[in-house]
Amino acid sequence: MNFFRGVMGGQAAGPQPSGAETIQKLCDRVASSTLLEDRRDAVRALKSLSKKYRMEVGTQAMDHLINILQTDRSDSEILGYALDTLYNVICNDEEEEQDESEDENAQKQADDLGAHFTDKFIQDPEHVTLLLTLLEEFDFHVRWPAVKLLTALLKNQGPQVQGIILVSPMGVSRLMDLLADSREVIRNDGLLLLQQLTKGNAAIQKIVAFENAFERLLDIITEEGSSDGGIVVEDCLLLLLNLLKNNSSNQNFFKEGSYIQRMKPWFEVGDDNSGWSAQKVTNLHLMLQLVRVMVSPVNSPGATASCQKSMYLCGLLQQLCTILMATGVPADILTETINTVSEVIRGSQVNQDYFASVNAPSNPPRPAIVVLLMSMVNERQPFVLRCAVLYCFQCFLYKNQKGQGEIVATLLPSTIDANSISAGQLLCGGLFSADSLSNWCAAVALAHALQDNLTQKEQLLRVQLATSMGNPPVSLLQQCTNILSQGDKIVRRGSKVQTRVGLLMLLCTWISNCPIAVTHFLHNQENVPFLTAQISENLGEDERLVQGLCALLLGICIYYNDNSLENYTKEKLKQLIEKRIGKENFVEKLSFVAKHELYSRAAQKPQPVFPSPEQMLFDHEFTKLVKELEGVITKAVHKSSEEEKKEEEVKKTLEQHDNIVTQYKELIREQDAQIQELKEKVVSMSSQNEQLQATVTQQLSQIQQHKDQYNILKLKLGKDNQSNSQGDGSQVNGLQTEELTQLREEVEELHKQHALLQTQLGDKDALIDTLKSEAAQKAECSAGASDNTDLLKELEALRSQVQLQSSEINLLKTERQDLLKRAETGLSDTVSTGDSSSDPAKMADLENRLAAQTAETEKLKDETKSLSESRADLEQQLASATSTVAILQTENAKLQTEVQESKKEQDDLLMLLADQDQKIHSLKQKLKSLGQTVEDEDDLDARDQTDDDEEEEDDDNED
Repeated sequence: MNFFRGVMGGQAAGPQPSGAETIQKLCDRVASSTLLEDRRDAVRALKSLSKKYRMEVGTQAMDHLINILQTDRSDSEILGYALDTLYNVICNDEEEEQDESEDENAQKQADDLGAHFTDKFIQDPEHVTLLLTLLEEFDFHVRWPAVKLLTALLKNQGPQVQGIILVSPMGVSRLMDLLADSREVIRNDGLLLLQQLTKGNAAIQKIVAFENAFERLLDIITEEGSSDGGIVVEDCLLLLLNLLKNNSSNQNFFKEGSYIQRMKPWFEVGDDNSGWSAQKVTNLHLMLQLVRVMVSPVNSPGATASCQKSMYLCGLLQQLCTILMATGVPADILTETINTVSEVIRGSQVNQDYFASVNAPSNPPRPAIVVLLMSMVNERQPFVLRCAVLYCFQCFLYKNQKGQGEIVATLLPSTIDANSISAGQLLCGGLFSADSLSNWCAAVALAHALQDNLTQKEQLLRVQLATSMGNPPVSLLQQCTNILSQGDKIVRRGSKVQTRVGLLMLLCTWISNCPIAVTHFLHNQENVPFLTAQISENLGEDERLVQGLCALLLGICIYYNDNSLENYTKEKLKQLIEKRIGKENFVEKLSFVAKHELYSRAAQKPQPVFPSPEQMLFDHEFTKLVKELEGVITKAVHKSSEEEKKEEEVKKTLEQHDNIVTQYKELIREQDAQIQELKEKVVSMSSQNEQLQATVTQQLSQIQQHKDQYNILKLKLGKDNQSNSQGDGSQVNGLQTEELTQLREEVEELHKQHALLQTQLGDKDALIDTLKSEAAQKAECSAGASDNTDLLKELEALRSQVQLQSSEINLLKTERQDLLKRAETGLSDTVSTGDSSSDPAKMADLENRLAAQTAETEKLKDETKSLSESRADLEQQLASATSTVAILQTENAKLQTEVQESKKEQDDLLMLLADQDQKIHSLKQKLKSLGQTVEDEDDLDARDQTDDDEEEEDDDNED
């Protein structure tokens, strides 16, 4: 402190130094002092002067303070003083601004001063990196001032500082570590820092989200008491909104991480009227906004539908409906809840069906839709609440034809219940009430019940209204037109424009794309004169919009006219416009609608948001209808009768050609189906053919096995006969004479020849079968006629050879029988001339053996005969299989012929289609030469793409 006194002046009697001089001396002391204590005291003094002399300290001391941060890292106290001093210089403190001056110029100068010093600090990106490294210090006096300083830098120059942090290694991760700090002051200021860091930077938002930010923030919200928590919960919710809004990647990550399910407990509020503090209202409002961010209409349809499904499955939608029907809920929370429920059910059939089933806790229970509509048509309700109810009703009917039918059904005579209030009765009551805002809201709500639904447009024509006692009922369409035409009596009370605009939007939506409704509208003789009178008048600025809508309504009557009324055909209506209004004047009045200043605002987003009830004129869906019809109505009005006739003829011709093309396409489809069926049959027949071929091969192998067995048996039989003959000869040899032995040898020789011939016969049979199979295979392959002839000749030669051999066998058999007889005769002679002392038993034994041999020979003959019959059966089976294969091959050839014929017919059809396309092209060229605009499919696709791009630009402009 002695130093400080010395700097401020040595003697009291001397002149006091100025603030700038004092700061200069302190800066010199910071730069030149070698002792840490001196530098610390000087920095402390700069800190105490930094708020009063902000400009001087920032200009002279900033570089010295940054140098302190770089060099004196070991002393946390001097680091804290330096950081606090930089924060006081850079931060635009509101209290300081009020102390300096309450005037706006002084405040602007203070803001510029903060931005100037921020630019000076971040000229070197290393300074921001230095602050990020200081965040790793755990000391409270370093970490907390560093957090506040970074927050001030981001507030003053957010994008530049965000870019530096983004490229800094582990920069975002260091900031995320602040959420885990056990000291609540640092954690809470860390939340404020992350709020500034994530504003408008999608890349940083993704990094923060993937640093487990969702898990940490939801944990903090739960720890702090959810909706009953304090300002910390609000900060967490604001940070979550920054991370999720307009960031599809983070939204998908939030949904996939099952964080939607963790939002349900936030909305578990009691039914008591107490406990709604200002902070709780703020928290719950932000929570509802967070739900809306996930299901916003500006998101991609797929992502929105997925989030809507998750919210229904986890019970979040049910919880929101509970708040919707609860008592004691503040008006702003109720309004935001209605808007949130609206977007959760918008376009989701399951959610819309659930919402239709919700009943209010009244006696008797009433549907929630009816209760909400009662609020919408009640002029005593707040304006924003009525707008929210209208939005909810629109979202309930969006792409919900079932819901549209249910609403229209409540107006039909057969479904009206006199004892209960229905949605249709409320809409009719609002449509014809004295309150112009109720008229407009009811008209727009009823128009949404008819949007893109031809069936309900026709059904609504049946609705009858009782006007007064004694008078017959009139249709709803007639009553709407009566109110329009009786402007001075009913409509001109109060805000006449709003009521007329609402009714005209309802009528335009009702009769568009519905020729039956157009006929009903034109059937009233007063409607067309009223419209022409309104369009032709020269009215003030306020009435221009009504004139434009009347022109649109009359144009719809022309464009969707089916010429069923003789007095109001397309041509007569156009002549009426030309005589009474003038085509150019009509088109000019029609353009008033899209040129209105409130038209573009309504076209930006589906939610009806208006600063005041008087500006509530256009509906979002109606702006789409105007955009769609304005151009085609202008073309329809300018077309002459001859051009229309030509166009009709061309259309009929095109339709005829389209019908022909459609017929040929159907024929081609049928033929393709037939070809596919034939191909399947070919594949099936081929598989059957392969199976039969395998069966034939298997049978051939079985035949070959039987033949081999047959040959083996024959060989075995020949060997047995030979051994028996040798045995007989050895036994009889001692009893017979030399002649008998010689005879036996001849018999044995004959047996050998017989066995040899049998073997040859089997070989020949096998050769015949082999040749037959080879002949069959060669016949399938169609090798050539000459080969078949040679094979047949060879087969005939083999057959003749077999016959010769068979005759030789028979001859040998005969000789064998003769030899046997001769042997028996010689044996008897020998026995009769022999010694009487010979044993007759031996002779009997010899005769028995001879008889056994003969019996065995007969048995072998029988076996040979049975084998021959088996062979014949096998040959017959082989022939049958061969014929089956031939039949299959014939059918296969027929199928291939049919396939070729079908292909030829298809080629002819394609040629015919090409001719038809050429004719259509020539007709389109004729249309173009006649001045008609012919849109190709590519042009239509390009126009649709352009429309989509314009809608996306509108959405971006709104954001």
